Amino acid sequence: MTDVHSKETRSFNMSRIKGKNTKPEMLVRKFLFSHGLRYRLHDKKMAGKPDLVLPKYKTVLFINGCFWHGHEGCRYYVIPKTRTEWWLAKITGNKKKDAESITRLQQEGWKVIVLWECSLKPGTIDNTLKKLLKEFKT
Repeated sequence: MTDVHSKETRSFNMSRIKGKNTKPEMLVRKFLFSHGLRYRLHDKKMAGKPDLVLPKYKTVLFINGCFWHGHEGCRYYVIPKTRTEWWLAKITGNKKKDAESITRLQQEGWKVIVLWECSLKPGTIDNTLKKLLKEFKT
């Protein structure tokens, strides 16, 4: 099946997708900051460029979009019906890079926390953020 949009429309749509400062990321950042936790953003020197780095706790956070990182069993991870093979290759590649980054960071002694976009939706965000805060209070 071919793409339902023209090349120009598809290019514009894709250009609007952000990799940094996403809504889920901003929610987590504001929450942590309001609880006195300080962090660095998108450290390019670290494997996978974690969204948040908390050096005091030797912890990094990845805030993953369910679609882009292939969150299995999640209602937000739906494989597109157009260009299916391309999308599967793209998402599989993302998952592979994620796993390699996590392994490398753990080998370097970092604690890695992955938060999924779906866990930061209105029905689950409070519970998710409470659990996250416990990670730093222990």
